[in-house]
Amino acid sequence: MAKTDYYETLGVKRDADGSALKSAYRKLAMKYHPDRNPDDAAAEAKFKEANEAYDVLKDVEKRAAYDQYGHAAFENGGPSQGGGGFGFGGGGGFADIFDEMFGDFGGGGRSQGGTTHGADLRYNMQISLEDAYNGRETHIRVPTAVSCEDCNGTGAAKGSRPSTCGTCHGRGKVRAQQGFFTIERTCPTCNGAGQVIENPCSSCSGTGRVRKEKKLKVSIPAGVQDGTRIRLSGEGEAGSMGGQAGDLYIFVAVAPHRMFQRDSADLHLRVPIPMATAAMGGSVEVPTIEGKRAKVTVPKGTQSGHQFRLRNKGMSVLRSQARGDMYIDVNVETPVNLSKRQEELLREFAGEKPAKGQTTTSPESEGFFSRVKELWDDLTD
Repeated sequence: MAKTDYYETLGVKRDADGSALKSAYRKLAMKYHPDRNPDDAAAEAKFKEANEAYDVLKDVEKRAAYDQYGHAAFENGGPSQGGGGFGFGGGGGFADIFDEMFGDFGGGGRSQGGTTHGADLRYNMQISLEDAYNGRETHIRVPTAVSCEDCNGTGAAKGSRPSTCGTCHGRGKVRAQQGFFTIERTCPTCNGAGQVIENPCSSCSGTGRVRKEKKLKVSIPAGVQDGTRIRLSGEGEAGSMGGQAGDLYIFVAVAPHRMFQRDSADLHLRVPIPMATAAMGGSVEVPTIEGKRAKVTVPKGTQSGHQFRLRNKGMSVLRSQARGDMYIDVNVETPVNLSKRQEELLREFAGEKPAKGQTTTSPESEGFFSRVKELWDDLTD
């Protein structure tokens, strides 16, 4: 079956520059990477095709030969004969940007000398709004891969050591002549490790790592926002063959509060106020996020929607001594379930003329209906 054009494989034009090639390859590699598509033969095939295409097109000389001769430039043992140099874990384009692509959240990279960087881990943590205000120290348990204590991470049984690979002589890579070029690929004997383990450790089966639940202490800073990412360096999975451990990323979610609504460092509290208090004035006590009470003076004639501002009563600000403000959003409550006497008093109130010098006791509603009357009059003229 004819091979797909390399430019079509990457989805780029034939005049694409190196940056466009890299960007296109990176998207495909992220999408079809075997770690993200386990046991998916189709995804693995597409991953290898993208890797092969990028390995050729990123190289000036290889690209020139391909543009002139097409796939024929790599016949006689070249990539078209099975792509031996372009599989997962091999050299070429994948190795060039492996660390850049998969440094976060899984898929640790192989470094020189055969060691593999441990995968990064993610932990989702939900905290209360009070915890976000005060800060919090807590302990979490994370299932992960840790360095095997029996072999100190080498993968070799006690009393033995990994030996240098005889095929690649410890380099982890071998070279082969392919068409016009010399291609470097992963050593098939040691899979790029540069070492072979003849007597593997029984505890870790030669991997140098074992599964274990790790208990960690985590400090959540005061003022943390919803979605904040906290990085614990070296607390991810251990690397193989003594490689560097990955990192642990804690993603913080702040749970909704039953009373307060958060807006960055400010807080909003909706407070219902009796009609009589709003009309004649008075005071109300409201809770604060720090667990105390604050007294709010309500002036005469306060309307629904009015906002009172309590300075420095809001949330803590991350890495600062400052605090946000708290806003009291007033909702004037209409009385219900009135007694006959209360209804009589309200009727008496409604029929009472305004005080001397005043035109009305409800200026907003009367102003509104006055404008409505004017509108109706204009429509009937």
